[in-house]
Parts: sequence; structure tokens; C-alpha cells
Amino acid sequence: MPSRRFALSMLTSSALWPVIGKASVFGSRAVRIVVPNGAGGAADLTARLVAERLAGPLGQAVIIDNKPSAGGVVAAEQVARAEPDGHTLLLVSSGTAVSAALFKTLAFDTLKDFAPISLLATFDLAIVVKAAGRFDTLGALLAYALANPGKLNIGTPQIGTTQNLAAELLKATAGIDAQVIPFNGTPPMVTALRGGEIDAGIDILGPLMPQVAARALVPLAVLGEQRAAQLPDVPTVRSSGGALARFAVSSWNGLAAPARTPAAVIARLNSEVQAVLAQPDVIRRLAELNLVAQGSTPAQLGQRMESDIRRWSDVIARAKIPRQ
Repeated sequence: MPSRRFALSMLTSSALWPVIGKASVFGSRAVRIVVPNGAGGAADLTARLVAERLAGPLGQAVIIDNKPSAGGVVAAEQVARAEPDGHTLLLVSSGTAVSAALFKTLAFDTLKDFAPISLLATFDLAIVVKAAGRFDTLGALLAYALANPGKLNIGTPQIGTTQNLAAELLKATAGIDAQVIPFNGTPPMVTALRGGEIDAGIDILGPLMPQVAARALVPLAVLGEQRAAQLPDVPTVRSSGGALARFAVSSWNGLAAPARTPAAVIARLNSEVQAVLAQPDVIRRLAELNLVAQGSTPAQLGQRMESDIRRWSDVIARAKIPRQ
């Protein structure tokens, strides 16, 4: 399990800007954000929204380069080997931390080969059941699982995703014996849930919202620290108390640069990202995508990456999920 800090440059002070200056850093060529996902998803749309707003302040085009692959390793390796001058950035996410925990070997060190810049957004997960089913509260679902070991089935997207590992963590924390069933994405999981093939599902809130709005699925709880703005009447898992009182899982994305990128460049990028994320229309657009605009210092992003790798490594080992 990685132990080194995902941070070589933690400075965010705008006082460092004059050391390099706008023209000499970002005036020569386009800035490229490498996204380890296909076009059209939440990660891609977040990156495009931020890129559009960064272009003016940086005085240069900011383009998106989609490099989807299993675990995002192709995009990460490309950025890890890029020139550390601020012109090639990586969209990192909770999936980046999962990959570091899940893959036996990578061509890069997630905690050593990248310099964090900032969080961009967080997004909630929820546990849902079909409408008019036998469970109407999380407490009822957990009580059933405790009384019927091995009979509760919880569906998630693919094995090794944040959603899948969140289900395993919920099992372990609540002390229930349940089957976690991975599906090839959200649509087949939803189909199985609505058809009664599984009892519950855990996924990112965004793709579930159309089903929730149509009253086909009912959210029992959200997995984050606080209630979701989209579902203000739905409790958190941690509000169940007891062993779950400190339970919290959310997904996130952010920006990182190659290690050895100058501190002044990281500081400049961090400051510009914070300004973008504070714009009301950016906040509104991300909310429409079921995302919460949330910046951070480089250090905070590095700490989140490190703690997520540690957490998911433990979950993977405890659930006996084969490392790839």
C-alpha cells in the first residue's frame, strides 16, 4: 500500500505568480487536460466546464484530451511522463485512488508522480430500492440483512468501482452478511433492481435521479457526510447511528500536474481554479449535473487521495477482491 505523500508542491500563495508570469508560463501553447473517461460523462463535462473558464485567465486555450481505459491508467501514465511545466494536467478522481489500491503494478506511482492542484467537485452516492418494495427505510433493510444472513443482494456498477467498494464497506461497517453483485454499468443494475432480481443498489446519484424522479426507485439514504441538495428529505447512512455513525463515502474529481511542476505554477493554477469554482453559473451548472462545486488546497487534495488509497486498500483486502 502506498505510503508516500501525493504532494510535492503544496504552495497556493498568489504572491508567487510574479516569479513566472502569465506570458512565460501559459502564453506559448495550449494547456491540455487529460481525462481518463469518455466524452459526455460527469468527469468529462466537469473538465470541459472548468477548461472553458480557465482559458481567459491563463491567456491560452485549454483543451480536453479524452483517454479512457481500465482504471484510467493510460491517461495517468501519459501525464506522469509529461513535461512538468503546467501545460499537461490530469483529471484525477476517487477512481484514481481505487486504481492505486486495486492494481498490483502500475507504470507510475500515484502518490509520487503527480502534484495535486485542487479538488473540482464532489458527488453523492445513494442506496436505492424499487418503489413499492419490501423496504421503506435503511433500518428495515439492515434489519432484514441481520436476520437473514447471505440473502440480501446489493447491486453496484463494475467490481472495483467506488460504488462497488462502498457497498463492501457498508457491509463491513454494518456487520451484515450480504451479497454485492457487480453489473456492467448503471442501466443493467437498474433493470435488475426494478425487476426484483436484487434487493437494493448503490450508485452515484446523478444516473439514478431520472429513476428517482419517475418514482421507479426510492432512495433510502445517501452515503455522504451530509444530506444531498437534490434529496433534502433523504437521510444519510451515518444518521442510523451505532456502527454507522461515522460512515461516509462520496466520489470526487480534481486536477493534478506531473510531479516536479514548479510550485509557482501549481499556486497559479490553484488560484485560477478557485475563482472558476466560485462563479455562480459554474456552481449552478455543476448542480444540474448532480455535482457540488468544491475546491481545495493542493495539500487537501493530496491528503484525500492518500486517505482514499488507504481506505480502499483495506476494503479490497477485507472483501478478498482479487487485485488486478
